[in-house]
Amino acid sequence: MQWQRGKLTPSNQLLMAFDRASRTRVSNSIEITEVKEGCVICWAGDRIEHVYFPDSTVLSMLTVLGDGSAIETANIGCEGAFGLFEAMYTHSSFSQCLVLMTGALLRIPFNELRYLFEHNLNIRTLFICYAEALRDQIQQTVACYALHTTQQRLCGWLLTMDERQCGRDLEFTHEFLAYVLGTNRKSVTLAARAMQNAGLISYQRGRIRILNRSGLEKASCECHMVVKRRFDSLKTQSAVPDDKEDCA
Repeated sequence: MQWQRGKLTPSNQLLMAFDRASRTRVSNSIEITEVKEGCVICWAGDRIEHVYFPDSTVLSMLTVLGDGSAIETANIGCEGAFGLFEAMYTHSSFSQCLVLMTGALLRIPFNELRYLFEHNLNIRTLFICYAEALRDQIQQTVACYALHTTQQRLCGWLLTMDERQCGRDLEFTHEFLAYVLGTNRKSVTLAARAMQNAGLISYQRGRIRILNRSGLEKASCECHMVVKRRFDSLKTQSAVPDDKEDCA
């Protein structure tokens, strides 16, 4: 990946929630690149040197087992970041980070963000609020995998991706979906076929189009909306007013 610096106006909501002084401090350290679907940003066990902020891409956090199988425990769009607290403390990633959608990705050296975390109460509160929301997504995902069917989980996952793509067609093969959902290809094929027969989606040659969003919501379990509401609440919890900066 070729990273470039330059004056940016990021759309990442976590970065945009920084107070003005903090945004100014990190602005010259931000680098951007275009990442492709399926690209690995970080392998489990890798040392974390940067924190990654999706701008128009989506990242998947995967827990990888000894036999190479994996399952997604969370996905991160423009509302958040990957490697935030790993960079602050352990400097090592427990998860594999995989690109789900082609798009722009930003990164900032961990030392810049650690300075803000240690010296700016507003930024520290912002990061902790986000970490709590991400933890809640992981916990909800664990419950979802244990208690809900592949079809319910696939419905909710596609709804999340549809929101992140702003209604554009999604491009995922059955193999890729099976990998991130921690199931087998046959289960995904059967679930996608049932959804297509019900008129919820069209699926052809790896291209998915949502035809009936309300129907997809009804076919999904509650987990998609639980996580969505949690991150929607984060926007108000973590707002940082510019008139209360404490870090020059």
